[in-house]
Amino acid sequence: MLMTKQHLAKLGVAIVVTLGLGACATYKEEFAGINSRLDQLDTKVQGAAQSAESANQSAQQANQRLDQIESRVQKLEAAPRRAPRG
Repeated sequence: MLMTKQHLAKLGVAIVVTLGLGACATYKEEFAGINSRLDQLDTKVQGAAQSAESANQSAQQANQRLDQIESRVQKLEAAPRRAPRG
């Protein structure tokens, strides 16, 4: 059976389509890998954001305690001096 130009053209189209579909499968795998890595990064970012929020709340509480202590210290410093005993 001799190959005519029409047969060669059809064969060429079939090869191109096959290669194209094979490339799609490769891209699907690459996209799946990239999406997996993005999901992992997203999870890490969310964890870091929660940690930062927790640290921020702790810092605010510490600042409130320092403000309370500061006001007590100022009252003690402003109080009249007492004579030492003894």
